[in-house]
Amino acid sequence: MPNTNYILASKSPRRKQLLELANIQFEIITENTIEDFPNDLEISNVPVFIAKNKAYAVFQNNLDRTIIAADTIVVLENKIIGKPKDRMDAIDILTSLSGKTHEVITGVVVMNQHKTIEFYDKTKVSFHDLTHDQIVYYVDTFKPFDKAGAYAIQEWIGAIGIQSIQGCFYNVMGLPISKLIQVLKP
Repeated sequence: MPNTNYILASKSPRRKQLLELANIQFEIITENTIEDFPNDLEISNVPVFIAKNKAYAVFQNNLDRTIIAADTIVVLENKIIGKPKDRMDAIDILTSLSGKTHEVITGVVVMNQHKTIEFYDKTKVSFHDLTHDQIVYYVDTFKPFDKAGAYAIQEWIGAIGIQSIQGCFYNVMGLPISKLIQVLKP
């Protein structure tokens, strides 16, 4: 990809933080997009499909820029777990993840007028058995309603609840930054 001005097509504070950590100069521009996807799409391609829609929506008004977009899903037992609808849904989601291993898949799209690069990264996350009190404390204290899987690995729940991860830690935060840096190299 040519070294141009980057746009992050995401409101995620975690993605912003990771791009800053990598010392990438960018600005944030987002457009509202529908996060629907075809029912027959392979699960690994779902976040890529959604990220591509996000990137394209911003690219249409910024043809001379390079757009970076991402979407993250949590998959448990071959079922996509999205963002919780409310407090009870967050508690139910974390209860279902307790004591089990799930996958976090982040799809990334880098788009400019020369080319579009799409990829995804997978990380396996294993939770310890969590008590109901731990889950309620986390939900009530950290309010993880904007997070796929109802948790953020870098918060309290990650410190006390995660037994192990296989793969990229930053992918679980919402952006496999090391893979992205490789794509952005001139």
